[in-house]
Amino acid sequence: MQYKHLKRFRVVLSVIFLTLLVIFFLDFADLFPPEFITGVLFLQFIPSLLKFFNVFSLVATGFIIVFILTLLFGRVYCSTICPLGIMQDVISYLKRKFKKKKRYHYKYIKSIPWLRYTLLGVPVAFLLAGNILLLGLLDPYSIFGRITSNLFRPVFSGATNLLASTLNSFDIYAVHKVNIQTIHFEVLIIPIIFLILVVWMSLSKGRLYCNTICPVGTFLGLFSKVSVFQIKLDENTCTKCGLCENACKGECINYKSLQVDFSRCVGCFNCLSVCPESSANFRLNDLYKTKKAVPIASTDNHSTDRRKFMGGFLLVLLGASKLAKAQKLVTSNATTEIERKNPVSPPGAQTTERFNNACTACHLCVNVCPTSVLQPAVLEYGYRGLMQPRLDNHAGYCNYECTLCGDVCPTGAILPISTEEKKLTQLGKAQFVKENCIVETEGTDCGSCAEHCPTKAVRMVDYKNNLRIPEVTEDICIGCGACEYACPTKPYKAIYVEGNPVHERAKKPQQKKVDKVEHEEEFPF
Repeated sequence: MQYKHLKRFRVVLSVIFLTLLVIFFLDFADLFPPEFITGVLFLQFIPSLLKFFNVFSLVATGFIIVFILTLLFGRVYCSTICPLGIMQDVISYLKRKFKKKKRYHYKYIKSIPWLRYTLLGVPVAFLLAGNILLLGLLDPYSIFGRITSNLFRPVFSGATNLLASTLNSFDIYAVHKVNIQTIHFEVLIIPIIFLILVVWMSLSKGRLYCNTICPVGTFLGLFSKVSVFQIKLDENTCTKCGLCENACKGECINYKSLQVDFSRCVGCFNCLSVCPESSANFRLNDLYKTKKAVPIASTDNHSTDRRKFMGGFLLVLLGASKLAKAQKLVTSNATTEIERKNPVSPPGAQTTERFNNACTACHLCVNVCPTSVLQPAVLEYGYRGLMQPRLDNHAGYCNYECTLCGDVCPTGAILPISTEEKKLTQLGKAQFVKENCIVETEGTDCGSCAEHCPTKAVRMVDYKNNLRIPEVTEDICIGCGACEYACPTKPYKAIYVEGNPVHERAKKPQQKKVDKVEHEEEFPF
């Protein structure tokens, strides 16, 4: 068919986007430099839109390109760039592969405008009121990120470790074991619900999620109604065989009336490839006709427009530093419960308020964090910050020289900062609880917190019975949590980080002066 190349081109691009995003979220992000990751995420609509308003920069204008593409070709974003949409196509494809009759099964259904526009209007209204929770919950990119990060990644990591153990038994060490993050069950509930919903809709109704629930799909559909090029059925050649309707995963083609609801069309081009009479055409919209319509396939170079998506990115190997975990002591005498009033937000967030207003909880930063200190929040931020990343110093600590979370954040919720700036950004202040410290409870030396403090804000001072006990100098503490992570007391820590709602600037640690030794001879020995 003369339009088959459109579908093939769409499939190739969608496979590239999906593969790269799966790699990023399955713990392989450290294979790529942050510039490449942000380049691939450039065209994700909601993250790009939020980043534009957060940093107001031309590097965050991907949503404008998506908007222009929609005005030209309709909702090609939904079938080619959106990872959740592509994932639904994969589910539908696998269903056909395992069916005895490997055919499409879709039928035209009427639109439900009141539901579609309510699910668009309510999140937008909340966003304008300063609450991003609903938009983050329904954003397709963030849904894909949460499903992949919280559900698929642990399974993949477990399988990797099993394979590594099996190969190691044969003295083969080509595969290395990976750390499996501990995730609270409460965090898994929402990704599980959306996975079940998306899979069920994909298996039964194709792209029903995209055309009914997704606010991005509904918003782009408003403009695809007047797109320059649209799919049309030629009444002069159409035999009304119904193949186009049966292949339409958007269930928006009514072959009996020869009508296509282009606001719900996701641009998969299935109808173009199955039409035996070439009656389904991708041609100039009647609104813009000044002469006889010319099918888009009659020109040669239109496909090059979409190739611009992947241009300009260079691959460089990036190594992520990981510090060895300190061997932990165990004590059960820490009885004073810690009440952390403010959670610790990531470096580059600037303020907790700003961070909560910009983060869609896609969890890409959680995946690239080399020490696993970034963990999805339950209610630490309150309901508005549900699943947004926070620093959990029981899981890890913030690497003194690491800035990866800000480098890859697609929304600008975590702004990129330099290493030197990071070393002076005070995320919170360490608080010492003497009643939980084993120096007090066990009458023995420890010092783990002071040993792991990168700025020496925690130091050991003389105490009773010739012991030494921790003391905190708050003005040089950066709140990295290395002290809390290293503290061996259980069930409560003897030192913890109280978050700064507004990040502050710490003082530079004072360097000890070393007296210069003067030698009479150049080579004294």
